Amino acid sequence: MTLKPDWLRVKAPHWERVGNVKEILRDLSLNTVCEEASCPNIGECFNAGTATFLIMGPACTRACPYCDIDFEKKPQPLDSTEPTRLAEAVRRMWLNHVVITSVNRDDLPDGGASQFVHCINAVRSVSPHTTIEVLIPDLCGNWNALEIILEAAPEVLNHNTETISRLYWRVRPQGNYERTMELLQRSRQISPSTYTKSGIMVGLGETDAEIRQVMQDLRAVDCDILTIGQYLQPSQKHLQVAEFISREQFAAWKVFGEKLGFLQIISSPLTRSSYHAEQVRELITRHPR
Repeated sequence: MTLKPDWLRVKAPHWERVGNVKEILRDLSLNTVCEEASCPNIGECFNAGTATFLIMGPACTRACPYCDIDFEKKPQPLDSTEPTRLAEAVRRMWLNHVVITSVNRDDLPDGGASQFVHCINAVRSVSPHTTIEVLIPDLCGNWNALEIILEAAPEVLNHNTETISRLYWRVRPQGNYERTMELLQRSRQISPSTYTKSGIMVGLGETDAEIRQVMQDLRAVDCDILTIGQYLQPSQKHLQVAEFISREQFAAWKVFGEKLGFLQIISSPLTRSSYHAEQVRELITRHPR
């Protein structure tokens, strides 16, 4: 058994603030990936009044063995009121930056692209100052659906790579490494003004050289932002942690990524795809498009 290092422990959150955020979410019947995927940063983010909204869920059509989102439930028809309810949450929480993600909806012809667009437009209608990041699935390679999302002009288009190419068959069996790279590359080509972002997990058996290769592959498709975090096993039925990576190694990857030319790279054990996502507002100021 691989023991969890002391420095992976999370500080206890300020539960009054967390409770306020949860009250808004429950009142508006919204899901967050923070809760559904058992994110270790839920206390910190909820304390800061931020959340990553999970639309079209919580049931997923894929069964990735690292993820805690439920794939056994049957996906439900899209709810036309969801975009309005999400926008109201953004307004109540006074969010400067919002992250909108989704479960995989391979049962839908457009993979849920239209629902992303409805959510983007709804947020813009009530909070035009809020920058919007969408964290999307691979849409089964439906590039017309990708173009539909990008036409709504989110400031950030995020699609996670998750792991190295060699481990895709085990970690992301219904995904495809090359398709992920193509999605990010096409996003840059379709909408040059949109910042592209991706994230990877470590500690699943990859080597340092393989992580650096993923980083090079992402820069080759002009990905702007990268997050790197330690994989944590949600339950005994999920993939086991092969190794806990040292803080020094995370720091080394950050330095390497900066040399490669990433505009922003967040690399630490507890980093998740949406961790400190609000920093993109600073990036936009420093690197306007």
